Amino acid sequence: MNIILLHENDFLDSDTVILTDHRKDHIIDVLKAKKNDSLVCGLVNDNIGKGVISNIDSAGIELKVSLDLTPPPPLPLTLILALPRPKMLKRIIESAATLGVKQIYLINSWRVEKSFWQSPVLNNNNLEKILISGLEQAKDTVMPQIFIKKLFTPFVKNELPEISKNSLCITAHPKTNNPCPYSIDQQTSLAIGPEGGFIDLEIETLEQAGFKTVSLGKRILRTETAVPVIISRLFSNYFNL
Repeated sequence: MNIILLHENDFLDSDTVILTDHRKDHIIDVLKAKKNDSLVCGLVNDNIGKGVISNIDSAGIELKVSLDLTPPPPLPLTLILALPRPKMLKRIIESAATLGVKQIYLINSWRVEKSFWQSPVLNNNNLEKILISGLEQAKDTVMPQIFIKKLFTPFVKNELPEISKNSLCITAHPKTNNPCPYSIDQQTSLAIGPEGGFIDLEIETLEQAGFKTVSLGKRILRTETAVPVIISRLFSNYFNL
């Protein structure tokens, strides 16, 4: 946890915060913080700054906060992701949030198992916890948005063209010789399929929506590996790579 994320209901007044949950435990047990220590804090969907511990006891931690810095800039990326298996989804969502992705669409595909859609991971509260974990790692405050689309063809044909309008549209796909772009600086819409990739008909539907298929080379990567690899390749200038 590299930032203590605050919520509106944590505030007693404009600059005083009380923490009584897992954040209190983290500050005491992991950070080993004491009275008058300064911590990096940020208000969800707002500024970043610092919080100075004014009181600490078994009931909670009181912070005097000053939030006057802007969070890191988001990536100009919309991620369209065929729903992976639940354990993998947790890691992918957290990594995407850490990397600065703010728009994520979870979509269906022929190779997506129906049981995946019943996973409790897709509960809004659980998704929020995963996103917050990613933000805490990155010292970010701006919550990504996740949209769930269970019908592939209606989404790609009717909604995706507007979502991806005026952006570079690419589909990561192992069965192509087109190399993935490198170090770009423009709004991008990236579609990534399930394990095994999108089937041919789905690729054709994406191409009709303006998405060009690209590849990372001959090695076939798991989705949880492919997502950060492609993002770091596309936006290497954002990460000073």
